[in-house]
Amino acid sequence: MRLPWITAACVAVVAYSPPARRWYLTWGATPEEADAPLPGDELLTEPDLQSTRAVTIDAPPAAVWPWLVQMGSGRGGAYTYDWIENLFGLGMHSVDKILPQFQHLAVGEVLPLGPDGPGMRVEIFEPEQTLSFCSEDGNWVWTFHLRPDIPGKTRLFSRNRIAAPAASWASRLVTRFVMEPGSLIMERRMLLGIKERTERTTSRIGSRVPPGPDTPGSGPSTQPSSF
Repeated sequence: MRLPWITAACVAVVAYSPPARRWYLTWGATPEEADAPLPGDELLTEPDLQSTRAVTIDAPPAAVWPWLVQMGSGRGGAYTYDWIENLFGLGMHSVDKILPQFQHLAVGEVLPLGPDGPGMRVEIFEPEQTLSFCSEDGNWVWTFHLRPDIPGKTRLFSRNRIAAPAASWASRLVTRFVMEPGSLIMERRMLLGIKERTERTTSRIGSRVPPGPDTPGSGPSTQPSSF
């Protein structure tokens, strides 16, 4: 009867060990990327928690940027597990296309995070480079940063910096053992969702190659004009 408990205890020790925690918080990022400063860090200089997750997208930053700009509740969604987010009343409905009406953000604009969550204010808006939000209470900074990779590719970083000045020990335990692994599940799906949408759209646009001079029918017509 003790074996299941011993097995569960061993699994828990491994799952919540420092190496596992670092993996939760830095999925997709190299150690150098996870430790390097990013634009937006200065908005919250002493966070209690930082996560840096990343993905490589087979498209240039210009193709990734529109998917970031339209994110949000009542906008383009978050490209993750909508049904989980909507359990918390966030009203997320992820779309699979670029929405022109949501392509115009400006510094100072506040996007709602569900009916009861703090608004997220745009603090940095540098097209095709950096988009940083800060919660209205000042305790959460969320930054998306685009870095051109090898020609035609992009490294997309998502960094969260969170302060919890009044958190109780119980709240910190919940964050440590529930929220951190849970955030990996949601943010990993988000990053992959952005990657999949961008690459699919870029591939579809790239396949519409205009006829070249050697393409049948592309040269001057030899038929008499009907006009």
